Order: sequence, then C-alpha cells, then structure tokens
Amino acid sequence: MRRWLVVLAVILVTVVGGAYLADVRVFVVQPIGAVPEGVTVVVTGSPGLRFIDSPDAFCQREQGYINLLCRGMIAGRVAQNGTVLLRLPYSSFLYSLSGAPQVDR
Repeated sequence: MRRWLVVLAVILVTVVGGAYLADVRVFVVQPIGAVPEGVTVVVTGSPGLRFIDSPDAFCQREQGYINLLCRGMIAGRVAQNGTVLLRLPYSSFLYSLSGAPQVDR
C-alpha cells in the first residue's frame, strides 16, 4: 500500500510540474457583476500568472489594492492573450489558494 502511495505522489508531482513548465495556469474569476456565477479556467499562453491565480490576487500583488478596473483588465488580458483549455465552475477553494485577500464582494 505504501509503495502505491509513493508512486501516486511521484505521478502527481510529475503531472503538476509538467503543467507548470508547459505554462498551464488555473485562473479563478470570483463572482462579480460581469460574471455573476464566477468561473475557473485552465489557460495557457498568459505570462505573468502564478500557477493558481485570480484577478484579485494579481491586482493586490501588482498594485497593492483591488479595484473593478484592475479586475476587468486582468480578466480581459487573460481572455484575449491566453488559450482557454478548460472551463469549470467557480471554486472558492481554488480562489483561496490564489493568494487573493479576503474582501467583501
């Protein structure tokens, strides 16, 4: 049993590491006016994003604060420059992993 857990862990690390090196990113857009239900997308070709990122986390990192203009610009840049590989429902767990600060929406 322990051997299978080690093999599974090695496979998981290899897949995640390969996805990171292939510039695959998870971008989580929290529910806001333009996207009332929120969305999680797996994208490639969008430089400057962390492995798991969100508009709020990006704005906080780059500007030191969050506003609607920055959120919209980052989401638009990812949509325009990146290639969406997969669309998923919004995940609050992934959003919390993005590093975004907790703010009231």
